[in-house]
Amino acid sequence: MINIALFGAGRIGKMHAGLIAGSADARLRYVYDTHRPSAEAVANQFECGIADTIEVILEDDQVDAVLIATSTDTHVDLIAKSALAGKAIFCEKPIDLNTELVEQCWQKIRHCNVPIQIGFNRRFDPTHSTLKSKLVEGAVGELQQVIITSRDPDIAPSEYLRHSGGIFRDMIIHDFDMLRFITGEEFSEVHAIGSTLISPDLKEFNDVDSAMLMLKTRSGKLCHINASRRCVYGYDQRIEAFGSAGKLNSNNPRPHSVSVSTDSGTDTSSVLNPFFIERYTEAYKEQLAQFVRAVSKGEQPSPSFVDGLMAQKLADAAQQSLQTGLPVKLD
Repeated sequence: MINIALFGAGRIGKMHAGLIAGSADARLRYVYDTHRPSAEAVANQFECGIADTIEVILEDDQVDAVLIATSTDTHVDLIAKSALAGKAIFCEKPIDLNTELVEQCWQKIRHCNVPIQIGFNRRFDPTHSTLKSKLVEGAVGELQQVIITSRDPDIAPSEYLRHSGGIFRDMIIHDFDMLRFITGEEFSEVHAIGSTLISPDLKEFNDVDSAMLMLKTRSGKLCHINASRRCVYGYDQRIEAFGSAGKLNSNNPRPHSVSVSTDSGTDTSSVLNPFFIERYTEAYKEQLAQFVRAVSKGEQPSPSFVDGLMAQKLADAAQQSLQTGLPVKLD
């Protein structure tokens, strides 16, 4: 049984608390949040202790691992303190908005050799992971192109977006990780274009709500991401992998599979799931299960800290390309 302490009792923290509580192999020992009522709500619902300070958790020998679901600006500090305390770490993405701080954190903790997993949950989606397995099996020959569609159901409030780090670091960073996961490669070139088609206010802080990107892997594979902050028919997350012998598609699951045919239309289906928690329910469960297995065995899980760093570097390159209007070459 792995004892886990939760940092952060907001929306995503509550979801993780429920998954830990529902696991046969893990137990929620503590919850910590600077907003005490939020911590109390989680503690009461899932019957765990409340830590008054971070140190209470890090000094408890019964705590095997921490799950970091706090605001992004706290991640590197909590990762560093937890690693130095010998705790296994699961941290929501991104590690930080500043890549230099991420690299400094890695240099500080890499010698600790504790399991560290970053929350790129989409790797664990049943359809996405099956697509990856089929590629490895050679089902469509040699991979040549990958297309990712990534559309949120609605735009977040401006105050959130002001501090989000921009669409590439906040939203599309998931898709950068998916491209690395699917292709198994690093990238040599990124070209990004974007517009404010939904909320012109984003221009105030140099962000966009609609973006398209072209990327090239070091071996020459071509990848495309199209992203939007608003999609009226739900949370739209799809992948196409095109190869020398065919293609693979990972499509959206729907709330139900019933279709309706009447005199006003045929085969009418439901809209898509409303947002990421519903869309990736199974992915979140499997993500936690892998983390617990890795901690139990003393292994390094995936996606790793370095995976988080590499996705961050792609986000930085995309932002640079957007600002300059030019492709960015990567070492």
